[in-house]
Amino acid sequence: MKTTDTRRLVFCALFTALIVILSQLQAPIGPVPVSLATLGVMLCGLLLGWRYGALAVGAYILLGAVGVPVFAGFQGGAGRLIGPTGGYILGYLFYALIAGLNIPRLQERFWGRCVLLLGGTAVCYGLGTAWFMQTSGRTLAESLTLCVIPFLPGDAAKIALAAFLTPRLRKAMKI
Repeated sequence: MKTTDTRRLVFCALFTALIVILSQLQAPIGPVPVSLATLGVMLCGLLLGWRYGALAVGAYILLGAVGVPVFAGFQGGAGRLIGPTGGYILGYLFYALIAGLNIPRLQERFWGRCVLLLGGTAVCYGLGTAWFMQTSGRTLAESLTLCVIPFLPGDAAKIALAAFLTPRLRKAMKI
């Protein structure tokens, strides 16, 4: 195995741990808690790229699925993934994939990184909201009111923060 591959795998493990930690920084405002997990997912994609970012997020999801209490509120188990918030957690995987797309014109600019993160947010919201509607029996309007609208300001701030931090962290990480 090449040294660069080993470094990337170590960063995957570190970013998995970062998502676990940020997941616990949460505020339970309704059926879907506000947490900083998405900030970790954003940084995974932007800094590690689509492949390794998705690997780090996939490890987080797998740990939670087998019962390790890594999800918000120190929750774990497959029940969390098949429950009302499971679609958002599974959406993290697609979030990292989109955020990590190697599109130099987007990755090199602040606003370009924001565009990638907005795309990831939209997919995560779409998948999560559809899943929430299916499992909870709520309408689209109710689901958006409970699971999307309250999160928009915080997610906008997280997008700006991740887009701002990425070049600085990339330089510090030497990747």
